[in-house]
Amino acid sequence: MTTPRRSADGIRAVSGGAAARAAGLVIALVALTAAVLLSLMVGARALPAGTVLGALLNFDGSDAQAIVRDSRLPRTVVGLVAGPALGVCGALIQAFTRNPLADPGILGVNAGATFAVTMGVGLLGIRTPHAYVWFALLGAFVVTLVVYVIGATGRGGPSPGRMTLAGVAIGAVLSGVTSIVMLKNMEIFSTLRFWGLGSLGGRDESAVALIAPFIAVGLVLAFVIARPLNAIALGDDLGRTLGAGLVRTRIASVIGVTILAGGATALAGPIAFVGLMVPHAVRWFTGPDQRWIIAYSAIVAPAMLLLSDVIGRVILPSGELQVSIVTAIVGAPVLIALARRKRVSGL
Repeated sequence: MTTPRRSADGIRAVSGGAAARAAGLVIALVALTAAVLLSLMVGARALPAGTVLGALLNFDGSDAQAIVRDSRLPRTVVGLVAGPALGVCGALIQAFTRNPLADPGILGVNAGATFAVTMGVGLLGIRTPHAYVWFALLGAFVVTLVVYVIGATGRGGPSPGRMTLAGVAIGAVLSGVTSIVMLKNMEIFSTLRFWGLGSLGGRDESAVALIAPFIAVGLVLAFVIARPLNAIALGDDLGRTLGAGLVRTRIASVIGVTILAGGATALAGPIAFVGLMVPHAVRWFTGPDQRWIIAYSAIVAPAMLLLSDVIGRVILPSGELQVSIVTAIVGAPVLIALARRKRVSGL
């Protein structure tokens, strides 16, 4: 029988944990603010905070302020839009597949979105970034659905292992076909070479305005299904007992992944490892509660993306390194470390 003292200790432990997570969320917001400032200040030409503030509040047309307004501010906005989408999308995929090593790249979602955009450019002559989003959403949705159906086929229901294998195989095939199409048609290659590298720079501001509402809807949907995902993580039978609508939650998860992965890919191109690293990193601190994981991922992911973009600007003596390359360089050792852990952070 539980004594009053033990009950009181348990209540204090839960409330203390919630207070610590809330404090951590504030720290994450501070880190995101710092990342935004660095994104506006750091580059081939370092600018003081006063110049950045003047460019935002009282633009005088000087070259220094023009760098902020015309180059660094747009790419910072892209990072703030695409970053939460990548982080939360990874959290959703890991939750509804119950696979802690899943992310949009490993499950082939990014490859599906890229393949669809490439086919749209090659077969239908699409040339405007506004149209990329529809093809990216379609490609992300089809691949997510196919991977889930393959993973759910057989005994025992959805299998994280089967989903991962299916995603890697489908992603590899689609990436190979995409490369062949681009190399065979130099016009397609020329149109997509900058977008296909995965970068925050050179993006159309009108495309940001078009895609941002989609990503906002995806983020809201992720927060709505966070509690049912907690129940499903306990197993289908127990989740059903707790009142979680399994089919409804999984359909909503597929829709959320499609919107977030497709929107982020349409805007910034394929960027890997962010959806894998960020949910893992925050889960070590928040525990398995999807509500906290999603909230942290929405803040930590853009901070990481912007910092990676800043590193890419200054790491080379001339020119810059695309953010997708920086995240891959950082993400590969993290993936190896996760694979070597005896116990991966639980879902």
